[in-house]
Amino acid sequence: MRIFKVRGMSCGHCVRAVTQALQARDPQARVQVDLGTGEVRVEGSLSDTAVLEAIREEGYQAEPA
Repeated sequence: MRIFKVRGMSCGHCVRAVTQALQARDPQARVQVDLGTGEVRVEGSLSDTAVLEAIREEGYQAEPA
């Protein structure tokens, strides 16, 4: 499982937006979002670049943790 630090998430809508963006690219991806730490954990076939692009397209700042 890979971990990414995401800034700008603050609510359930943020969690859904990030989760859906990642699962749209990899329907089998397991996504865990922790609003408290600002971390998104992803397990699946997406490359780090694809994960970061999907999160950034939703309007959040993201980088590998």
